[in-house]
Amino acid sequence: MPETFAPTGALTVAALPGCTPRLLRPLGTVEDCAEYLAGGGYRPLASAEALLDEVRRSGLRGRGGAAFPLAIKLGTVRDAHLRGSATVVVANGEEGEPASVKDKWLLRNRPHLVLDGLRLAAAVAGARRAYVYVSDEESARRVDAALTELDTAGITEVAIELVTVAPGYVAGEETAAIRAIDGGPAKPTDKPPRPFEQGVGGSPTVVSNVETLAHLPFVHRHGGAEFRTVGTAESPGTFLATVTGAGRSPALYELPHGTPFADLLALHGVPARDVRGALMGGYFAGTVGREILDATLDHASILALGSGLGCGAIALLTRECPVAVGAAVLSYFDRENAGQCGSCFNGTAAMAAAASALRDGRATAADVDRLRRWSVVLRGRGACGTLDGAANAAAALVTRFDAEVAAHLAGRCATCADGIYLADRPFDAQAVMIP
Repeated sequence: MPETFAPTGALTVAALPGCTPRLLRPLGTVEDCAEYLAGGGYRPLASAEALLDEVRRSGLRGRGGAAFPLAIKLGTVRDAHLRGSATVVVANGEEGEPASVKDKWLLRNRPHLVLDGLRLAAAVAGARRAYVYVSDEESARRVDAALTELDTAGITEVAIELVTVAPGYVAGEETAAIRAIDGGPAKPTDKPPRPFEQGVGGSPTVVSNVETLAHLPFVHRHGGAEFRTVGTAESPGTFLATVTGAGRSPALYELPHGTPFADLLALHGVPARDVRGALMGGYFAGTVGREILDATLDHASILALGSGLGCGAIALLTRECPVAVGAAVLSYFDRENAGQCGSCFNGTAAMAAAASALRDGRATAADVDRLRRWSVVLRGRGACGTLDGAANAAAALVTRFDAEVAAHLAGRCATCADGIYLADRPFDAQAVMIP
């Protein structure tokens, strides 16, 4: 059994056996500034350029979903700073993905680790202003308390402001974060310009997920080569995986990239024979079938399955019908779209209606053909990724679960005969008490 770090409430928090945790901690209390400093936190930065070089060597990729190399973001905005531009850094903790709790856990339990990473990112980018962007009230409270501790300790290298917004799936998109920080609604805007070109207040801006920033103090202290001692060549380091489904309470695990999926199942206590697939990367990357059982948890391996690791949220499908799960995800996207783009507003509604009809035994083969076509032609038409996420869910449903789709068209799905899986927020990990 894994060593459990924080068994408070319904969420299990643990590291894979044999994995020395870099983000999780074995105490049930919030890490305060004195404790973080005693552990080597907030170390002086001798050279911003040298740290950027170490970030390049580390290969640290974003943990928010897109897996974009952090060094490129930081380097691009740093170049703008060296040309004379004012620059900004944003720690994006608006975890709108219901199947993920990693960012909330970090903000609630290790706020100084996140703030230290934000401080370092700001130094590399040449930013004098930085923001922590959240919607979770408890996360905001603990970050605010941590910022007060920083003022008391005299750690004021960068001016950090806390910005809170109402929760929403699209609120965490980077242009939505910038728009909200600038006083507008937390809704995405068209790109270009991208944040690194024109972000908060018109300044070049790094928007980085809080888990990504939480890795920076390790890189600063130990270097890029040490960071790469776990993980894979293309996906170095550890990551936080939120695991739901299979009739078990949600869990947050720290795993090295490249961990066999079978090892994750063993850690979570789920027999491989019970798993019929998984919803990967939260709702965005779509559902995969039993081929996931032979995969490893890294970007290249999951991409080869036509899916994505995304934010590290993994929902296990056991008793649930994949058609019903797909319909639930599409209905969620339909409710949560920003209502700004006609293609997304209408496209998510159409795909959700078709999938729901299929789930309920009311669809025809023509409806399935339309769903398949929409999953292709609607991609890339929205201002943010919501429509793409819906297209991924639709494509996964109609291409990977032929037998289940055929059973629903014939009105004889044995799984749904025992009760259709209905959920407003499928595999909702955020509904549990987060320690």
